[in-house]
Amino acid sequence: MKAVHIEKFGDPSGLVVIDAPRPSAAPGQLLIAVETIGVGGVDAVIRRGTLGSYGFREGLIPGSEVAGRVEAVGDGVDASWVGRSVWAFTGVGGAYATHAVARLEDITALPEGLSPVDAVTLGSSGPVAHFALAHARLAEGESLLIRGAAGSIGIMAVQLAALAPRTIAVTTSSPERGSRLQSLGATTVLDRSGGDASLEFDVVLDIVGGPGLPSFLDRLAGNGRLVSAGVVGGFPPDDFGMALFRAYQRSRSFATFSLDSVPVGARNGVRETQLESAARGELKAVVHDVLPLADAAEAHRRMDAGEVFGRIVLTV
Repeated sequence: MKAVHIEKFGDPSGLVVIDAPRPSAAPGQLLIAVETIGVGGVDAVIRRGTLGSYGFREGLIPGSEVAGRVEAVGDGVDASWVGRSVWAFTGVGGAYATHAVARLEDITALPEGLSPVDAVTLGSSGPVAHFALAHARLAEGESLLIRGAAGSIGIMAVQLAALAPRTIAVTTSSPERGSRLQSLGATTVLDRSGGDASLEFDVVLDIVGGPGLPSFLDRLAGNGRLVSAGVVGGFPPDDFGMALFRAYQRSRSFATFSLDSVPVGARNGVRETQLESAARGELKAVVHDVLPLADAAEAHRRMDAGEVFGRIVLTV
């Protein structure tokens, strides 16, 4: 099969097209003939080598979500899955390829009317946004600031938060992006620094991380909660928690969030509901561009340059 692997950690030129052995479905797995691949922020973080301490090595085929048709099933999997259109989570890698395998519990059948492009735009970002907001205990009427709202997780968080009346502020890099986020439900547009330092919020959902994270802890109201749901800008400084201690009497709090902490059944249930809502037009999949698999490096270059609004999708 054709695949893209990380030949060398660093800039996008390290992503190289290769011929690789086609995988086969082990017991409990399905083999998928891939049609589309979601390019996520975590893919870029892995490609840069930022997460080397987590066991990622050069030679990895990156990517974690695909949509396509089931080509074969392993032992213990109902053969009726063959030929069905599905979304699949492939784990920490393996998605940037013409064929991929996934466990049965990581498969979601696509509803009628939902394209495979939209499926990989929403399939992981939607549940992350849903459970990250739940992790922050966002209540009706509370104010929310989403840092890094122009990515797929941020865009889904805007739409989900807008289902109830509340202030939804977003940070973004341009008025044009701000207008697009307002069309999805944002009420207040701020620059990347967060605008007026006196503005405070009950919840901050931070998808960026990096050196700027401590300043957003200072944007929390009393009893406010900041949840970090991504580190596309790198890890925060080692002493970032001092921002909480400097405002000790305001009882602010910080938490990380990973979808890995959510039981598989719960995340699958939310995903199924969201994909059905998207098929009915109730949730919007925002696709920045669709590129062939061989252009994976170009997709990453655009992400690194901050050009992407929504998600880039690779096609086979």
